[in-house]
Formats: sequence, C-alpha cells, structure tokens
Amino acid sequence: MIKKILIANRGEIAVRVIRTCREMNVRTVAVYSEADRDSLHVRMADEAVCIGPAPPARSYLNIANIISAAKITGADAVHPGYGFLAENDAFAAACAANGIKFIGPPPEAIRLMGDKMRAREVMLSAGVPVLPGSREALTEARQALQAAEQIGYPVMIKASRGGGGKGMRVARCREELMKAVMAARSEAAAAFGSGEIYLEKYLEEARHVEVQVLADGCGNIIHLGERDCSVQRRNQKIIEEAPSAAVDGELRAQLGAAAVKAARAANYRNAGTVEFLLDKNGQFYFMEMNTRIQVEHPVTEMITGLDLVREQIRLAAGEELGYRQEDIQLTGWSVECRINAEDPERGFVPCAGRITACQYPGGAGVRLDCAVFPGYEVTPYYDSLLAKLIVWGRSRDEALARMRRALDEMKIEGVKTNIALQRAVLDSEHFRCGRVSTNFMHSWMKQEWAPRCARQPRTNAGG
Repeated sequence: MIKKILIANRGEIAVRVIRTCREMNVRTVAVYSEADRDSLHVRMADEAVCIGPAPPARSYLNIANIISAAKITGADAVHPGYGFLAENDAFAAACAANGIKFIGPPPEAIRLMGDKMRAREVMLSAGVPVLPGSREALTEARQALQAAEQIGYPVMIKASRGGGGKGMRVARCREELMKAVMAARSEAAAAFGSGEIYLEKYLEEARHVEVQVLADGCGNIIHLGERDCSVQRRNQKIIEEAPSAAVDGELRAQLGAAAVKAARAANYRNAGTVEFLLDKNGQFYFMEMNTRIQVEHPVTEMITGLDLVREQIRLAAGEELGYRQEDIQLTGWSVECRINAEDPERGFVPCAGRITACQYPGGAGVRLDCAVFPGYEVTPYYDSLLAKLIVWGRSRDEALARMRRALDEMKIEGVKTNIALQRAVLDSEHFRCGRVSTNFMHSWMKQEWAPRCARQPRTNAGG
C-alpha cells in the first residue's frame, strides 16, 4: 500500500493528483519553488517543502532536493506529473535507489522510449508501422542531406531525445534542410542536452492520433481508445478530443492493437501513450511513446469513466489491472481546450502578471482542471498553461456546443489568454466538420485569425 505521495510538480497537474489522493485516503506532499510559495497545490497538500529558487534547474529539476524532501517527509512514492522530471530515467532510478516508488514506468522503459532512434528500431522489430526515416542519429548537416535524399522530401527533423515539439522542423528542399537542421540541433541541445537529430518522412495532411495504454506488472496490457491531437501550433497541442472523428471501430481496434504491441515491446508498466500519425488513407505510423501521464488525459477519463491517476497509483503499488480489454466501453465525446497565459495577437508571446479576476464555467458535462485564482502571480519561469477546460457530450456536436458555451463563460483577467482564439477555432468550418490535420492551425491562422486580429482594436485587458 502507498500511504504518502510526494508530487514532484506544480500547477494544475499537482492539484489534480492531490484530489485523487484525497479520494484514496493517501496523504500528499507538495514541493514548491520560492516563486510558488502561495500556489494552490501548496495550500491543498497535507505537507509542503520548499525545494529551491524559482529557476526550474534549481527546484523542480533538482533531483537531489526532491529526493531529500521525500525522505524527510516519509513519502513512500513520488508522482512526477508531466514535464520537468516525468520522463527522466535518472530520476526514476534515484527514487528506486532510495526505496521510493516511482509512479510511472521502470527507468529502462523511460530510457528506451526517450531515445527516439532506439524506439524506432524496437517498433520496427515488433512489427509496429514506422515512417521511413534515418536509421541512426545525425550530428552533421552532411549526414542529414544524405538521409533526406534517400527518404525523399519533405522531411521532418526531430530531436533524438526529448519531445514536446522542441527540436522539430520541416524541410521541403535542400536549402530549407540546411537551415532547419541548424535550428533543430540548437534547440534540441538547449532543451535536452543533446544536439542529435534524426529525419522522418513528413506527411503533409496527417492527423496526430494517440492511444492511451495501461500495463500492470503481470503482463496485462490494455488500451483505452484514441485521442485526436491534430489541432497544434508549432507542434504544441491546443485542442484535443476523444474519440477521433477520423477513426471508426475497425481502425480503433488496429490502433489499439499496435499500441499494446508497442508497450509490450518496451516491457512497459503503468500508464503511457503511444502516438501515431494517421494519413488520409487510414494508414498509421508510430511516432513516439510518452512515458508519463499526458496533459490531455482528462478526455480519455471522460469517455471511459476511469481515473487515470488512480490507475497509475494502483499499478505502482503492484496491483493488477483487474479488468480486460472487453470491459472498456467508450461513451460519448470529450473535448479539451488548453488555456494559456499568452497573447495570440502578438505571436503567442507568454504573458506574466497578476490575475485580478476569474470567472469559471460550470454546468452539466463541464470540468475545469485549474490552479489559478484571483491574486495568483503568473511568473515567467514556467510553462504558460493556466487551466484545462474539458467537456463531455453524448455526441461530438453536443460536446462542441458545450465547449463553446463554457468558453463564453470563462473569464481570466489581468493577463492575456488564448480563450478568444480557442473560441474562434471551434467556429471554424473545417474544425466543426472534423476535417483537420497537423497543419490546420497554420493555414487557419493566416486565412482567418490574422485578418480578424487586424480588424479588431487591441486592448490591454486579459481574457
């Protein structure tokens, strides 16, 4: 039994984990930087420990300080959330070495799936479809040129380590490739400590579809259907929904089987997500596996009725799944909008400042995962995510109508947010009809959002 969990994170995901722990009668320990001293997760936890100054490298990425906090408070498990140390195999290993359960996969699985080149090879060996791409990590532009000629343009340049859209560029010709390789390597080195990259064939009109999996320590692995994360800006997800408008029952079974096969090939345990690209002909290809809880996990919870954090904790404690694939029923439709502190009218620049007022939506089928409140200080040190607005409906049309209503109700003042942009995307004909791909936002913003912004006078108010 797990009795006390330290949450090695902040913001809405820390609050979300604390809520499940309370329902399970598990005590919680919050860690916080000096900038987060008055944050909601600190107030809600049973105990709280300051782990350093505001910069993440000195606090939320400081493994020694987090392990010390766990030992001092007697926490017997750590939940890493997402981001920060969630996919850091050294952190998972440090927890194990100190007798602390890591609520996530084994360090070996994190290490394997974190190395994108090795992950591709494992998937190829397991028979999971993989896009044509380079078979080894690339460190020089000359190597990238040779690989691109073999693969054929356009190509996607990706960081060999890490994720989250960093170190990714598209090149449609030799000239673009040279610039893209330099930019991708520089960004990857800064974000992940390695400038190694690899190339994959780029699909122009593809969807980003991912499958949630759960695996216990007894060899039982199931999937919970798919999420569609195609609405992205610069490879950063904006709107997610489950299920996908492009996936029928037959394709869902194929995607799920491939995801289970991928998890088994990685000797995976706990919750994870296998990400695929889906082309217009219904063919899908493995992209990567995220070895953590996803930001967008609530849409899967809404259509399955499962609490994925509860399942993570149970599996980390050594329990079996306790149910089979045929027991999983997908009901209705769910949509999530990420509410960020950023200014879409000025190139999505992050916005720091004090939140002066909030009005949150409610009603049937509406959920808000949030950690901000009037007086909350949005600092420049961390991700700009403020909240996740999630809705459920019996159909996609009902879910979208509910999301429009919820976005109209939601107000955050004091900092600029992307609420208006989210509302505009939902009104787009292509989105309403479910005709989106990973390049949808790029074209929509040029054709619809930019002209709209040009017609509207700028204000200083948040919202």
